[in-house]
Amino acid sequence: MTRVQGHDIELSNLDKILYPEEGITKGDVIDYYRRIATRILPQIEQRPLTLQRFPDGLDAEGFYQQQASEHFPGWMPTYRLPRAESSERKDKVNHILCNDEAALVYLANQGTLTLHRWLARTPRYTRPDCLIFDLDPIGDDFQPVRSAALHVVDLMQELGMSPHAMTTGSRGLHVLAPLEPELDFDRVRAIAMSMAEHLADQHPDALTTIQRKDKRQGRLYLDVMRNAYGQTAVVPYSLRARPGAPVATPLRLEELDRSDLGPQDYHLGNIAQRLGQISDPWQDMERHAADPRNIEKALQSL
Repeated sequence: MTRVQGHDIELSNLDKILYPEEGITKGDVIDYYRRIATRILPQIEQRPLTLQRFPDGLDAEGFYQQQASEHFPGWMPTYRLPRAESSERKDKVNHILCNDEAALVYLANQGTLTLHRWLARTPRYTRPDCLIFDLDPIGDDFQPVRSAALHVVDLMQELGMSPHAMTTGSRGLHVLAPLEPELDFDRVRAIAMSMAEHLADQHPDALTTIQRKDKRQGRLYLDVMRNAYGQTAVVPYSLRARPGAPVATPLRLEELDRSDLGPQDYHLGNIAQRLGQISDPWQDMERHAADPRNIEKALQSL
């Protein structure tokens, strides 16, 4: 039993191996999320979450969870929202929220490895407060991903946005910009699509908005489909459920110029060293939120 922020949490099976190749235990995962709490909590406060849980480790079957379990303690915050795919207003999910260290510790003790978040916060859950590009490599070469990210950064800055980049800990990079929550998901996705189309027009040999892989002709796909109601993106500083325990890690924009940059550069074995060397590149990012209505106007002038 441990006490966190006034809540008693019964920790269990701390020696259970969750990352078999590295010998990383559930206790190690809980310790990591406790150490990173001051950085990760501002990114997820009041955001509906999807958990990726592996209670028996990566060697066993894991699962995704949106609906809060009945056994969750009463002090764990939740928020009921209509399902994205349902037209019935009564068809709702009691979504998991994680607003403090106690909730973070509790979820880690449940075998949660990865946290995925909505792009909007409750109670304004229909109005996203960020816009995101998801950039994955075509094959093994990561250079096109870096180049695409730099093009996205340049366009965002041209439109008056404040771009932020991170490794996903999986295959690629995310480039994200904070928004004032003034427009609904459909209009924000339309902005993202217009941005992607503009970039594809400017760099037709390297970038595309075509979803079908067999039609891309070796060009990198500018994926903006996460800018939609009910869609999620991996949380900054979250562990990933992959061998090596990689961490989705915020970057300084100048790090996109590194020729050796890779999507899994940072992991549980070296993330503490990095965090001790640089301040949080995403700290207070919401202070630089752009008005999406101004972005619409700026796009029209391109």
